[in-house]
Amino acid sequence: MAQQLHVELVAVEEKVWSGEAEMVVARTTEGELGVLPGHAPLLGQLAEPSQVRIKQSGGQQLAYDIAGGFLSVTDEGVTVLAESASPATPAR
Repeated sequence: MAQQLHVELVAVEEKVWSGEAEMVVARTTEGELGVLPGHAPLLGQLAEPSQVRIKQSGGQQLAYDIAGGFLSVTDEGVTVLAESASPATPAR
């Protein structure tokens, strides 16, 4: 079984999503960042506007439009702290 990341996506007023994922992709002020299990700890400021993509096992992917906030990677997992987060509108 592949290693998993514990992911928390939290907006100012609510927990938006929490669960296990294979990978998290986010765009920070320093560029796009992909986080896999075992990633070095870091704290990054999310670019505005931005999108966070969460790749789950089985190929399912969740995407959220983000306004402001930070991405934190620790040994315990990934936390996205956003001013606001809403499900992304699918591309057409």
